[in-house]
Amino acid sequence: MRKTVFTIGYEGLDPERFTMALTDAGVGTLADVRAVANSRKRGFSKNALKAGLHAAGLAYDHARTLGTPKAGRQAARADDAALMRKIYCEEVLDTADGSLALDALCDLAVRSPTCLMCFERDPARCHRRVLAERMEARGFITVDLFGAEI
Repeated sequence: MRKTVFTIGYEGLDPERFTMALTDAGVGTLADVRAVANSRKRGFSKNALKAGLHAAGLAYDHARTLGTPKAGRQAARADDAALMRKIYCEEVLDTADGSLALDALCDLAVRSPTCLMCFERDPARCHRRVLAERMEARGFITVDLFGAEI
């Protein structure tokens, strides 16, 4: 039986709608795949996010190693998804540490319905799409969540 991995970006969502999208989908664990788990948006910095998820009965895991390096984030902001993907693969996924972190993420997703989270609403503009593709190569099915925008 193939396992499902979910993805979500919190762009355009408030914490309540974000959490509702996760619970409605049956997510058990949120895997925060940001290199830096801080946000200017209320409720989405690591501690506030973790507390809000815990209150809703969801687990939180910060998979910092799988975050996008600064150059990749700059490429994403410049809307250069191809460059972001290249940087992300070379500097993260195709390294020994990245491979181990991906193994751990896959193990987590087998144990608990897991959702990969970053900022961008559109998964095609985010490194979580690349992560999901690597997980698909290991037998996972990807479902992108969007939630109701504010």
